Amino acid sequence: MSKPRIAIVIGTTRPTRFADKPAQYLLAEAQKRDDLTAEILDLRDFDLPFFAEMASEAWMPSQSDAAQKWQQAVAGFDGFIFLVAEYNHSITGVLKNALDQAYKGWTRKPFSAFGYGGVGAARAVEHLRTIGVELQMAPVKSAIHLAGGEFIKVHPMGQNAEMDAVAEVLAPSVKATFDDLVWWSNALSPARAATLAAAA
Repeated sequence: MSKPRIAIVIGTTRPTRFADKPAQYLLAEAQKRDDLTAEILDLRDFDLPFFAEMASEAWMPSQSDAAQKWQQAVAGFDGFIFLVAEYNHSITGVLKNALDQAYKGWTRKPFSAFGYGGVGAARAVEHLRTIGVELQMAPVKSAIHLAGGEFIKVHPMGQNAEMDAVAEVLAPSVKATFDDLVWWSNALSPARAATLAAAA
């Protein structure tokens, strides 16, 4: 069985975003493991328009070239971990739009989140879980939350330390999250393949 291919999705495009710092940290942690491969999937690289299709990709092909490029990128992964900033108790608008712009590539794949902010983006991560369920994704139990004083240690508006300053605190949840994503990816990949073969 090939190693699961996991996307680290940067879920914000603001010029002053913090997400790059935890994204690079997560990528480095993933690269220490021998049971998965990981890549960063950055929404900045896709320039997605606001969703304006006749219907979801679930029902008909999208007309937007950018949406098609995004759908092809998503389809190549076995699981996802989303970098989640919390805006007014929810995920960013650009992340919601990106989720809406694809469907088939999300279906029956596991996902988790790395949430950051005052409460570790806990409310946004829970909202993300409900969106994922509607997309027929499989939310795993574990997630990573960078909150409170630990968040201030590494944020540019705080002490702006390197992620090493909070690595010990995050380590148990990082391990649990990747463990969950690998287990569920390995369980769901053959099931998806069998479903596609039966439909062919």
